[in-house]
Parts: sequence; C-alpha cells; structure tokens
Amino acid sequence: MIPLRDTVPTKNHPIVNNTIIGINIVIFFYQYTQTVGLDKFIYIYGLVPARYSIPEISAYFTTFQQVFSLFSFMFLHGGFWHLLGNMWSLYIFGDNVEDRLGHLRYLVFYIICGLGSGVSHLLLNLNSNVPTIGASGAIAGVMGAYFILHPRAKILTLIPIFFIPYFLEIPAAFFLGIWFVLQFINAAGSHGQVSGVAWWAHIGGFVFGIIFLKLLLALPMASPPEKFRRATERKKTPRLQVIRPVGSGPAPHLYGTIALTPHEALTGTRKLVSIPRGFHKQLYSVVVPAGIKEGGKLRLKGLGRRVEAGQQGDLFLKVLIRA
Repeated sequence: MIPLRDTVPTKNHPIVNNTIIGINIVIFFYQYTQTVGLDKFIYIYGLVPARYSIPEISAYFTTFQQVFSLFSFMFLHGGFWHLLGNMWSLYIFGDNVEDRLGHLRYLVFYIICGLGSGVSHLLLNLNSNVPTIGASGAIAGVMGAYFILHPRAKILTLIPIFFIPYFLEIPAAFFLGIWFVLQFINAAGSHGQVSGVAWWAHIGGFVFGIIFLKLLLALPMASPPEKFRRATERKKTPRLQVIRPVGSGPAPHLYGTIALTPHEALTGTRKLVSIPRGFHKQLYSVVVPAGIKEGGKLRLKGLGRRVEAGQQGDLFLKVLIRA
C-alpha cells in the first residue's frame, strides 16, 4: 500500500515540515560524500545503544557526541529508498499535524518524538552495537498524532495488483492502525531489530506522538504575526482531489464538487481528480478556466452513469471557492 495523499486540506503551508524534509535530503547527500569513512560517520552520529551501556565503548566518545547522537540519528538514512519512504510519509501526514499545532509547537513535537523513539530503542536493545539511523521514529510520532487528530480522514492509497494500479480510499484510523499492528508483529518476530530496522523505535515514536500531542495541545499557543500568517496561508487547494459523485435515481448524470482558492478561480488551474470506478478509483485531469465563479460548473463528458444503448452520462463538478 502506497499512500498518495489524505483528504484533509490545510490552511497554511507546512514550512517546518518542508524544512525538515529539506534538511534530511541535504544531510543524506552529505552523508554519502563520506565514501571511505561512511561506516565510521554512521557509528558516530547514529544511535548505538552499546555506547551508553558498555563503559569500554562509552570511553571512546565525548559527552557532547553521546548527547548529540540522540538527535543526529534521526537525520541519517541507509539509502535512497529509505530516505524516500520516510520523507514521503512525512509529506503526507506532517502538514496536517503542523497545521493543527502551529509551526513552533510542531518543530518541538517532531524533535521530542524522534528523541522518544530513540530512547525506546535504546532501552530495549541496551547491548546492541548496531547503529540505528533514520527519521522513522519521529515520523511514527507524526502518524500517531494524525491518528488522534484525523481518524475519520481518508487516505488515497495506491495498491498495485499484477501491475494494474488500483486507487482506494482507506480510513486513516484503519490505515494507521494496520501500520501500528505490523510494527508489533515485526518487533516480536525480530526481537526489536532486524536488518537495521528498529521496530521498537517505530512503536515508541507512535505512542509518544499521541502523548506529546495531548501535552502540547494543552499549552497556550501564541498567535503568529499577521504578516507571517498571511505569508504561510495556502494560495492553492491540493492538486489531487477526491470526488464523491452523487446522482438522483436512474438519471445518467452525476454531480460532485471541486474546491478552488480565489487565486485559482481568477487565474485558472489544472487539477487531478480521483473518481470511483467499481471497487477502485481512477485519476482524471481537469482544466479549470480562468475567471470561473462560485457555483460554476465543470462538465466531464462520459464520466456519468452508463445508460441504455451504450450511452454514458456526464459528471458535473460544482466549484466551491475557499477564502
């Protein structure tokens, strides 16, 4: 299952989330400039439980290195696909959590989730001399927060079956619940870590994410300056939107809605819409002309119900303009 996007729009650009993604990418490329010294680099800046539990190993590291690696490990990755998978998950779920917490509280939340996941792994693998790296634990915390904030959201998910792409909307609570259960199964079967995957860090991050979310939501949040708030407000709705067409009786035509910002309505735009077809969804490109008004309709020919004589109804999308 590959999550493509969720159905919860955000009011502001996730500048902290995007910055974290950017930092991870930059550090990844720097990490692989180490070439010959890569293993040493990962051992120093990764999380190695034995460095904290075995005095003979601890003696080789300064206090600063010991503390710093509790944070630096979450910005290192074992390869391109490791990085891509983590950053994509952070991109899908992080923007909504940042939108709810605010930029500063989200930054604090992300860091302490990563720290909490690292401590979970350390305590359950005290004598392990294998470095653990990756943002998975911190991202698991973000997923835990999303699980609490948006349990009824839908995750548009790609499921390739025999090379045929199927698009399904899966409830967020189910999607994240299954993910969490799989972490437990893997952790139980691998005694916490196998092939460098720190399953208990994922589990700890998810649980800490729920706890830290509750704590941070209880703290007062200072309102950002008006100029900053305006600068981070979204000027576009999501490029990929999920349409839920409805119709009356056996009529061939179907009706749905598409959301635009005032800027998009004025200048025109292009959207991808996901429309159900049987048990899966298909993607279609929709061109929105410039100057369209609130309540205006876009006609998608042939996307309605099939009627007698092989004729096909149309799908009409009503424009909703979000201020």
